[in-house]
Amino acid sequence: MSIQESGEMYLESILVLSKKNPNVRAIDISEYMGFSKPSVSRALGLLKSGGFVTADEHGLLSLTNEGKAVAEKIYERHTELTNFLTLIGVDKETASQDACKMEHVISDESFLAIKKYSKTLEKE
Repeated sequence: MSIQESGEMYLESILVLSKKNPNVRAIDISEYMGFSKPSVSRALGLLKSGGFVTADEHGLLSLTNEGKAVAEKIYERHTELTNFLTLIGVDKETASQDACKMEHVISDESFLAIKKYSKTLEKE
């Protein structure tokens, strides 16, 4: 099943939040992303039915293996693209905002080339 950009953002948010606290709930995502509770609830319902997220009887969310793979891919792209943009002179906040947009649309080939080139810039 393919996943839309908004779904990727939710999965990435769950991953980021779970690194700070393993007990992630819908309200945490709502606060973190700045979205309304009904919007988050609707998105989580789609992610659950798609097999990307599960929730236990207490409402604690977990990424499935498939959900975690998508989240880690997007998180890596965000981190690497932010790093690359800062290496070429973009301020950190702008770099992070731009990386957030780029991470969902960049091809694997272009991403790998940027990642490789970043390593050469870091050595300079």
